[in-house]
Amino acid sequence: MGQDGIGDIHFDNAELTQVIGYAALVVILAEGGLGTKWKEIKPALPAATALALAGVAVSVGVTASAAHYLIDLEWRQALIIGAVVSSTDAAAVFSVLRKIPLPARVTGTLEAESGFNDAPVVILVVSLSTAGPAEHWYVLLGVILLELAIGAAIGLAVGWLGSWGLRHVALPASGLYPIAVMAIAVVAYAAGALAHGSGFLAVYLAAMVMGNARLPHWPATRGFADGLGWMAQIGMFVLLGLLVTPHELGDDIVPALVIGLVLTMVARPLSVVVSLSPFRVPWQEQALMSWAGLRGAVPIILATIPMVEGVEASRRIFNIVFILVVVYTLVQGPTLPWLARTLRLGDGSEAADLGIESAPLERLSGHLLSVAIPEGSKMHGVEVNELRLPPGAAVTLVVRASESFVPLPTTVLQRGDELLVVATDPVRDATERRLRAVGRGGKLAGWLGTDEASR
Repeated sequence: MGQDGIGDIHFDNAELTQVIGYAALVVILAEGGLGTKWKEIKPALPAATALALAGVAVSVGVTASAAHYLIDLEWRQALIIGAVVSSTDAAAVFSVLRKIPLPARVTGTLEAESGFNDAPVVILVVSLSTAGPAEHWYVLLGVILLELAIGAAIGLAVGWLGSWGLRHVALPASGLYPIAVMAIAVVAYAAGALAHGSGFLAVYLAAMVMGNARLPHWPATRGFADGLGWMAQIGMFVLLGLLVTPHELGDDIVPALVIGLVLTMVARPLSVVVSLSPFRVPWQEQALMSWAGLRGAVPIILATIPMVEGVEASRRIFNIVFILVVVYTLVQGPTLPWLARTLRLGDGSEAADLGIESAPLERLSGHLLSVAIPEGSKMHGVEVNELRLPPGAAVTLVVRASESFVPLPTTVLQRGDELLVVATDPVRDATERRLRAVGRGGKLAGWLGTDEASR
């Protein structure tokens, strides 16, 4: 569509691309946060934080050194490239990992890292691209930590308040819930940025809090967010493609391949080893995490920052980053499932979680829960009375093979069934916790150590 292409559209507005790219990144991080499961990410938080901070620092240092000594770039330009490509792309990581059955610790670590590391990298790239004397490293480190702390606090607060409001206020139409969730996520970004904190970390954490709060009409909200995420990615890539001038890329192909090779084979593995060694992560998982440091549109968006700031040779930086991302994404993404199988990290033992959608019944002071029993659920074979739902909740209807019937206490539930469960307001949360516990632990959940209250 662009220059040198069929449409011959001349587009060189890096500032507009950066603004729209930031907006798209907010949507992508919100979608990723909504899909992040707290039970998977909680044990991985220390490791993910280490990767997002210490890992980024190691990756920037190694990649910048390669760009300086092998490609003969000035230190400022080399450091900018090192910082730009050190951020894993949230959209790429979320879309690839959720299709591969990996252990929860690996998935949680990589998803949390991709959600966390955009924030420090953006701060670092902006600092390196801004005209004026460079700050001492310890001053820059203090600024990064302060902005991250402010963003985290605001994101958690906005997410909690938004979740509380959506669970206690019945909106006039179910279609308003997805819009409200995304609006709250955008508010988190705006509040974080206005408070001189990390808006990107704020939006990811706010979305993660809402995503684990069992909000009404949740499947519809997830579908809406997923669609917006795809639109954001498509829009981003269209603008980035228009911004690239193909006939200028020839001289930068070899430098991009060299920097990408150092990043993929040296910088990323070293950053993983340094960050995860204190946590005693098995070498197989470290190897997979080293190869799973996927880059996507986010580094290309970050490469527009030096262009907007007028950094010398910024167009060359953009071209190198663009080639690197395209080539190595095509190499790493398709080979990741093969590597997971080779390292024997496929995990099919965990019981599949239930799909539960809640619709508030405002006039009746209750909730209607729609429960779908997936293939791997341990609710298969459980009788209705063995669910042991709290008083005030009951299974009112079962849909099986397109036929519906009112169940008896002795009705045996099967995979593929859909249940309608009515619960009064006070026991709504306890009912959902109990259903999820049975889905994971079977009829003896709670008696054999499965604590549904903590889920």
